[in-house]
Amino acid sequence: MYMNELALWRRITAGILLLVPWVFYMVYPAYNMAKPELGGVPFFYWFQTLWLVITAVLSLIGVLLLYPSKR
Repeated sequence: MYMNELALWRRITAGILLLVPWVFYMVYPAYNMAKPELGGVPFFYWFQTLWLVITAVLSLIGVLLLYPSKR
């Protein structure tokens, strides 16, 4: 691959990784429910907390793809 193609691939992949949480949070009515519970915590709360962790991981991967030399 040429350097420009690699840079384009990294930007597109990082953009997709950063876009996934935004799309997920826009479908709020799909997961706005109380059941099932996990350890007594309603679904909405533990699912939101799970997505906070997933968002952090996806953002980290996206930033590392955009700025590979600044590790």
